[in-house]
Amino acid sequence: MKQITVRGEKIINVPNFISLYRLLAFPLIFYFALTGQEKYYVIFLCISLVSDVLDGNIARFFKLQTNFGAALDNLADICTYAMALLGLFLFKWTEIEPHAWILYLFLTVFVLSYIISFYRFGKIPGLHLYSAVSAGYIQSIFFFVLFVFGFYTWMYYLAVGWGVFAYIEKIFVLLRLNDIRIGVKGLYWLIQSEKRQSLN
Repeated sequence: MKQITVRGEKIINVPNFISLYRLLAFPLIFYFALTGQEKYYVIFLCISLVSDVLDGNIARFFKLQTNFGAALDNLADICTYAMALLGLFLFKWTEIEPHAWILYLFLTVFVLSYIISFYRFGKIPGLHLYSAVSAGYIQSIFFFVLFVFGFYTWMYYLAVGWGVFAYIEKIFVLLRLNDIRIGVKGLYWLIQSEKRQSLN
């Protein structure tokens, strides 16, 4: 297979194909949601949520991480979670509405992190912090359980609350970084790295 490079990075690999699948599935999931076909919406959403777990882990395990892949994965994540949120409003709002305040808080810090990233760096914040990655896993489990088994209040608050924490951390990291880069891990690791650099 002919290899394609973007800014010196090889971008033809399995994790990027998985991320690309999520982008291509986005309009299909959107269609099923708007036409009220909850069964097919849930099937394709769950496939996308599982693929979200797979691509990052494959990239890390086989050392296929690239800035292009991180940005592609982040864009695919936005599309996937936008569809998950749409499903909350269309199919599960009766259960969510009494607890909507924390969802609105999450959406606020989520959008703010992207505004800061575009304002400072002009691009998608493909950082993949530990907190954000783990929040994605927890939220994926929550959405799967919600649409397949039903609403559990404690799981909702865990998934959304951890998401709020993760994106607040991402905002602090974005404010400290000089440029978007992969492998930052989190605010603690960034501060430790800055201390080591100042000592050298």
